[in-house]
Amino acid sequence: MSARRSGELRDPLRGTGAPRPSSARPEPGTVAILPNAAPHLVAAVEAAGGEVAPIGPGTSALIWVHPSDPDGLAAVLEAHPDIAWVQLPWAGVDAFAAVLAAHADRPVPVWTSAKGAYSEPVAEHALTLALACLRELPEKARRTSWTARSGETLFGRRVLIVGAGGIAQEIIRLLAPFETSITIVRRSPGEVPGADRVVTADRLDEVLPEAEIVILAAAATGETARLIDERRLALMDERAILVNIARGSLVDTVALAEALRRGHLAGAGIDVTDPEPLPDGHPLWTAPRAVITCHSADTEEMVAPLLASRVESNTKALLGDGGFIGIVDPAAGY
Repeated sequence: MSARRSGELRDPLRGTGAPRPSSARPEPGTVAILPNAAPHLVAAVEAAGGEVAPIGPGTSALIWVHPSDPDGLAAVLEAHPDIAWVQLPWAGVDAFAAVLAAHADRPVPVWTSAKGAYSEPVAEHALTLALACLRELPEKARRTSWTARSGETLFGRRVLIVGAGGIAQEIIRLLAPFETSITIVRRSPGEVPGADRVVTADRLDEVLPEAEIVILAAAATGETARLIDERRLALMDERAILVNIARGSLVDTVALAEALRRGHLAGAGIDVTDPEPLPDGHPLWTAPRAVITCHSADTEEMVAPLLASRVESNTKALLGDGGFIGIVDPAAGY
């Protein structure tokens, strides 16, 4: 692999799409980018050999760049039922759950998201939050006078990661120099490279009390809503640290604020919240040992080139062997 340019991020899944049988490949045609044809995405489609055109009878693919607006997307698909591939802009697709569910029993469109594309910046942020909590930066940054030295190290810690996708795998890679012991909690059985142990979600209560650092990197679904609630916060070691770079809905925000106020948990690094944006005056803002980063694990400057890379890869798949990456199961919702 060539050396990176300064500040360059890469899509770890680029080039990994598996070819689809010819009978299951979408019919190639023009690509529409809605609501607005951003120049960097137009360039990505054209770099793959595709043609961007206004939506119409010859459109076979839709790149939907609005971060939410499920009703708008549903209306477009209803008006153009021949669209065979839809690219969504984010790794998480919970905002489009209703639209996906409405198409769950149909062979087309093929749905793809940016899942995996943003693994590097989000994993980097997860590590940042874990280190910030261990080194007690939330409290130190608020001090106005010199105090005694304090803080702990990441080396050798027991880390529990909920989720086994691209972000989790990148977190594992970044943790390697710290010689941590890593347990992965995932929905279905299977190995995860670099993990010391992999358990299924039904064993979360069993492994949660052992963890010194818990990192949430799972999709937002009905099964993961308030996965970390008051009961599971109580199961965690009182000196443990919670990091959430997944979706705010995975954590009971009020219960987390209360746990921190009671001195239970050494810290919490929170990039996503429920509700989001977190309202002014919410108790989490003033909870001790909490650092909140306002959903900035992947900024627009980071996301734009990574999404363009994903669009280029998937446009090549549309025109070629159907080896799309970031495929979404509309029935499962991720």
